[in-house]
Amino acid sequence: MKTLTLVAIFCALARLAWAAEPTFSDVFVAGQAGFPAIRIPSIVVAKSGTLLAFAEARKAPKSDQAANAIMLKRSRDFGRSWDPARVISADGANSLNNPTAVVEQTSGRIFLIYQRIPAHLKESSPQTATGYDGTNVYRNFLIWSDNDGTTWSPPLDVTRSTKHPTGATTIASGPGIGIQLAHGPHAGRLLFPFNEGPFWKWQNFAVFSDDRGATWHCGENAPGALITDAKGRPRSQVNEVQMVELADGSVRLNSRQFAGAKVRKTAVSHDGGATWSPITDAPELRDPSCMASILRLTFPRSGVPSRILYCGPDSLKRTNGTLHISYDEGLTWPVKKVLYPGSFAYSVLVAMPDGTIGCLFETDETDRLVFANFSLTWLEAPPTTDQKP
Repeated sequence: MKTLTLVAIFCALARLAWAAEPTFSDVFVAGQAGFPAIRIPSIVVAKSGTLLAFAEARKAPKSDQAANAIMLKRSRDFGRSWDPARVISADGANSLNNPTAVVEQTSGRIFLIYQRIPAHLKESSPQTATGYDGTNVYRNFLIWSDNDGTTWSPPLDVTRSTKHPTGATTIASGPGIGIQLAHGPHAGRLLFPFNEGPFWKWQNFAVFSDDRGATWHCGENAPGALITDAKGRPRSQVNEVQMVELADGSVRLNSRQFAGAKVRKTAVSHDGGATWSPITDAPELRDPSCMASILRLTFPRSGVPSRILYCGPDSLKRTNGTLHISYDEGLTWPVKKVLYPGSFAYSVLVAMPDGTIGCLFETDETDRLVFANFSLTWLEAPPTTDQKP
């Protein structure tokens, strides 16, 4: 009897622990390592369980292009503490933007793609050129690590295989994370989500590799991105984008909105990101025009439902960071719970080795990047009275 009582107490305590409120810890803070601004998160978990958090370290606040370098912090205790920040890639006065990471699950190699924007250009600069040659061209660079981010390869210019040869001026990976497909005819494929300009006329597409990152290719733009605004001008509905694998190996994109209804935009690819269905609204996911995160948490199997998580501001401002769950491959989002009710901008979800879930997000008007850790039990439990519905 005494043994049964102890078991019951242990199980009750375990349930309480898994239903506990999220914990929060600072990762990057403005002014850290001499950089006035640190923004644009990416986070992945290495095969060893080490967490790697990336961001743009900017030499001026309130500027998207400010001689940005790529900064890394690592955690080997599931995000409770972090190694000192260090710069893993820099290019003088040129700006390195949109760090987007993915882990190749067979080799464990960690890939990070980013863009180099020439020092004399901004994203809206009219002289930004298409093609691959000249001083006014955006370029894609890839680096990788085979030792959990301890050391990194020299940057490899992959522009010619990852940028459309005509039409594209600006290019931007993610920001956030890439994915590796686990099911269907394209299982093993690595995917980086992308958008390309011209400014105000962005398109979404995927960059992918079928040989574990040795070579890369461009998919086609998702159709239906452009609509006509109230002044009769063509304007894109989409911009910064993330992608998630569906149960049958298809891929769903989830994009920041820039026109039309103030909700997320979505499309589906049935050929591993090569082509897409037309862009449509995701009406349950409000969007103030902010990068957001989508993550496959569980694939459907006996006793386990399909779960896709989404995280972003559930507001018309960059506030009220809210988690959503879809059980039907992103068609509907019946569960939502507030993660952080205050200032909340860019965010990236990560599935943790201990079965919990992490979220690296911007707060304090983007002056602080915070890591939240929470359980699925907490997320799926009914909201308490002090939480927004």
